[in-house]
Amino acid sequence: LRRRGDKATISIQEHMAIDVCPGPIRPIKQISDYFPRPSDGPRDDEEDVDQLFGAYGASLGPIPGPSPVRPPAKPPEEEPDADGYESDDCTTLGTLDFSLLYDQENNALHCTISKAKGLKPMDHNGLADPYVKLHLLPGASKANKLRTKTLHNTLNPTWNETLTYYGITDEDMIRKTLRISVCDEDKFRHNEFIGETRVPLKKLKPNHTKTFSICLEKQLPVPSHCMLRANLSGGLCIVLTVDKTEDKSLEERGRILISLKYSSQKQGLLVGIVRCAHLAAMDANGYSDPYVKTYLKPDVDKKSKHKTAVKKKTLNPEFNEEFCYEIKHGDLAKKTLEVTVWDYDIGKSNDFIGGVVLGINAKGERLKHWFDCLKNKDKRIERWHTLTNELPGAVLS
Repeated sequence: LRRRGDKATISIQEHMAIDVCPGPIRPIKQISDYFPRPSDGPRDDEEDVDQLFGAYGASLGPIPGPSPVRPPAKPPEEEPDADGYESDDCTTLGTLDFSLLYDQENNALHCTISKAKGLKPMDHNGLADPYVKLHLLPGASKANKLRTKTLHNTLNPTWNETLTYYGITDEDMIRKTLRISVCDEDKFRHNEFIGETRVPLKKLKPNHTKTFSICLEKQLPVPSHCMLRANLSGGLCIVLTVDKTEDKSLEERGRILISLKYSSQKQGLLVGIVRCAHLAAMDANGYSDPYVKTYLKPDVDKKSKHKTAVKKKTLNPEFNEEFCYEIKHGDLAKKTLEVTVWDYDIGKSNDFIGGVVLGINAKGERLKHWFDCLKNKDKRIERWHTLTNELPGAVLS
């Protein structure tokens, strides 16, 4: 390999780092050349911290609400076909096909889970017993969990099931994210996680079905921004903690669908309790036994109380019950409708789940619903309302 007459001038260190590409033999750079050399001057710790905070700030950007801290993924419908993925996660965890539809008129989110392909084997037989569960973030709990049936001994399940969230508002569509998880059911141990994906609901257009074919990802914890900021700045954590405490004073306890109609024929107000959604769990089993009470106040004779039947072990009860309050139309402007949801307990006091007040002293949608009822005689008007932990009657404003 040497020219005739040339002396070997390559040191042993260079010999160990020879560039073996075709052509003449030549030593490559020293390994130390690939690493930054320490600066001559002393390091400025404050400057380093500023740079670190700057890097975090650039990655976080504005924080409107809790969300995963990572670069935003492309909309699933714009991603290549699942067969075209080259990531390890895809080949290991599998793919999922599903579609979402926001029915704006009925305040419903329809989630159709079609099929999965190439799921990760979870059992000793090299197969799995997969099912899909849904959560709405932030605030994942049993109250807003939906799940498909379990299909046994398959890595390519086809469900074709539609799961529906009721009481979804336009505000929810802006600030909430749907988490879709694929899990393996195990009779003798805890169910095992296979993979997940998350879809910000703001990506959906009202009344338009959007189809997704995505690669499942590993489970990633979603740190609250309060905790995230605590790692960066203790002062900011205090501010955010105060904000959360203030919000908790009006903690959301679920949703209720109420219909109102003033009947000229019956000379009275018809109050319909249609259903509830995502109620807070009050029992040790993670569920509640809910029922609804209504009052039309002021109630001098204390005869305005109506109560639905109790629905056992559910956080999404359907009641479809209607009550009639005999009252002149002109007197309704002076009245307030109190609606409360309770958890029935045998042998002890029932637990208050949440309530809502409709009437002239209410605000926002609660006031608008009442006003629309007074304005439109003999027309049934149905609206979803948020239940809070504030017991009606304590504060009517």
